[in-house]
Amino acid sequence: MPGHGYESGRLNLPFVGHCTFMKTPPVTDWNAIDADVAVLGAPFDMGTQYRPGARFGPRAIREASTLFSFGHDGAYDFEDDLVYLPKDEVTIVDLGDADIVHTDTEKSHDNIELGVRKILEAGALPVVLGGDHSVHIPCIRAFSAEDPVHIVHVDAHLDFVDERHGVRCGHGNPLRRASEMAHVTAMTQLGIRNVSSSNQADYAAAREAGSDILSVRDVRRLGFDGVLRRIPEGARYYLTIDIDGFDPSIAPGTGTPSHGGFLYYEVLEILQGLAQQGEVVGIDLVEVAPDYDPGGITAMLAAQLLMNVLGFVFHEKTVRG
Repeated sequence: MPGHGYESGRLNLPFVGHCTFMKTPPVTDWNAIDADVAVLGAPFDMGTQYRPGARFGPRAIREASTLFSFGHDGAYDFEDDLVYLPKDEVTIVDLGDADIVHTDTEKSHDNIELGVRKILEAGALPVVLGGDHSVHIPCIRAFSAEDPVHIVHVDAHLDFVDERHGVRCGHGNPLRRASEMAHVTAMTQLGIRNVSSSNQADYAAAREAGSDILSVRDVRRLGFDGVLRRIPEGARYYLTIDIDGFDPSIAPGTGTPSHGGFLYYEVLEILQGLAQQGEVVGIDLVEVAPDYDPGGITAMLAAQLLMNVLGFVFHEKTVRG
């Protein structure tokens, strides 16, 4: 009310309005993307070998992300004493979801790839919300016309299976398929632990393909700086983050939980360091399956991580000029 100290305009609380990622503007015409960041949902989970449900991940992450969207021009981090993602400097749009054709992996993956290619053609940073980890295959395939990338992979599982009963594009295969692409130079795989999706021969094949594999205990032993020293400096980084890389105590909503995982800041500090030592050119975050998490903390973790990583990436772009 005028004259009573109220702010003008809408308060726009998290539970009000349209549910896009961080309540950013929707763009339905993929030929008219004009933004720094474009968010794409990939609600595909037909690559799972155990518990399905990651098809509902994009909606859950968008819903959780509204918590970080209201009443502020950017996100102030008191530890860094910086405002990240100021709205007048970083534009983010939400493209909705790639069309998923039930039982048809190839067509569904093609539709996801098309969306990522449209984002890259527009000069925006693609952020893809999965979906199971097989969606990484079309995401990284979309970079075939781009300069080479180094994949940084956060996960409990190696995901380096070649073929199992004829299946080559399930959620146990994505990093193997990525390693076969000419534009992928090498990989750093963080958080791999316990009984994984891949057998002993797959670990040998991953190392031969140029992968540096670090368990959670390896990461803790090396420390954040030690891990970063093992990742090529000045590279173009593609981040593929499986939410089960985190411990199920903070990320229970996933199809294949594995105890002994990362805590939030362990991953966040590595990703902040990556933004400082190279260029993050693409992100997918996968395997959020909200039905296994009644409290919704897994989706909140995913949304918070993405918001913070985007803040780091665009702050470094500003610093570099």
